[in-house]
Amino acid sequence: MSVAVHHRTATVDGLDVFYREAGDPQAPTVVLLHGFPTSSHMFRHLIPKLADTYHVIAPDMIGFGLSAMPGADAFDYSFDSLTDVTVGLLDLLGVARFAVYVQDYGAPVAWRIAIRTPHRVTAIVTQNGNGYTDGFVKEFWDGLFAYTDDPTPETEAPARAALTPEAIRWQYLNGVPDQSLVSPDTWTLDQALLDRPGNDAVQLTLFRDYPTNVALYPRLHAYFRETGVPLLAVWGANDEIFGPEGAHAFRRDLPGAEIHLLDTGHFALETHLEEIAGRMRDFLARVGE
Repeated sequence: MSVAVHHRTATVDGLDVFYREAGDPQAPTVVLLHGFPTSSHMFRHLIPKLADTYHVIAPDMIGFGLSAMPGADAFDYSFDSLTDVTVGLLDLLGVARFAVYVQDYGAPVAWRIAIRTPHRVTAIVTQNGNGYTDGFVKEFWDGLFAYTDDPTPETEAPARAALTPEAIRWQYLNGVPDQSLVSPDTWTLDQALLDRPGNDAVQLTLFRDYPTNVALYPRLHAYFRETGVPLLAVWGANDEIFGPEGAHAFRRDLPGAEIHLLDTGHFALETHLEEIAGRMRDFLARVGE
């Protein structure tokens, strides 16, 4: 039986937030939080795989996808602010408790929600969403952290290079054995949204805020130890942004974490949808509410 996916917009703190929603609102909720440079579009195929059993919500963060994109001088682009808007949407929709799927930027947003309100998060599925410095691939991160440590025209150049068509296409195809499985629609859509006037300033501002995510890790690890939250990692093992060490690191504070490495790259859903959806359904059925 096919499941309808609804495309909706809600106003949170005066900002339009686009989100995809499917499933029975009375069922347990799964929130899907996307990474950089994409949007809830990355979950277009996963949502129907879950929505026969779960209430699924996948928002676009402010500055991404079809959500509002105020200028960098008109909105505080920080991971704290992205979290505030996400929480505002969930509150507006009456979602009190939920499991969460995180990828890339979605991870630091979910970590903030969990640290602030640990009772809300019932389970975590992480797909190349780091919670440790383990797995930060040096060749990718050195240039970005040089920019965050000392933003100058010289250090900004490598950061801007991460916004180019070549870099975005690389994120989708690098580490993927059969690249024909990845639709060009993915990087083409992301690039069109990145190329909107003013979005470069938005992304550079978020880059500069990234060290706040690393600074949060000790509190995150304490949260893991104190709650023992169920965690499943389904990880693109060939990712040269967040390597597989990032997946294994979760067992340091969550010994029961379930770790599965997949023969693919950063956007694992593009090539391993069926395996990820199957492992999610099995995991969520076992850990329950």
